[in-house]
Amino acid sequence: MNETMVCAVGNVATQPVFRELAAGPSARFRLAVTARYWDREKNAWTDGHTNFFTVWANRQLATNAATSLTVGDPVVVQGRLKVRAETREGQQWTSADIDAVAIGHDLARGTAAFRRTGRPDTAAPAPPRPEPDWETPAESPDPPAGAEPEPVAVAAAAP
Repeated sequence: MNETMVCAVGNVATQPVFRELAAGPSARFRLAVTARYWDREKNAWTDGHTNFFTVWANRQLATNAATSLTVGDPVVVQGRLKVRAETREGQQWTSADIDAVAIGHDLARGTAAFRRTGRPDTAAPAPPRPEPDWETPAESPDPPAGAEPEPVAVAAAAP
């Protein structure tokens, strides 16, 4: 597939908007990406132009983004770039959207605590399987003459 994949590093500019649609959860937010460069004349870092992208997330990524992101959070977004041109009220508009594949906090600018979310279960979970006994049994002295050996329990494998 010939898609334009991008990785954008910036800040969450708007609170994520979450919607539960027929096709599944969807969320969107604006991402502000500002270029920074070293200005030799000022001998300091200077902010350049700021680009704004609308980031779209679907399914579990949408749910997690809506609950994890707030305005101002530094994030890294990876996804497919979509540039759209349209006419609204007689004016030509161009927007750059990112259909997100992955979103994460930028750990170069802070810390985060990761918590795994449970997946929605469609089937009943499989019962836990017993741990096999891999250890070699310790050698025991020979049983007395005439004694019957102890029965060995054999467990049948569950289908």
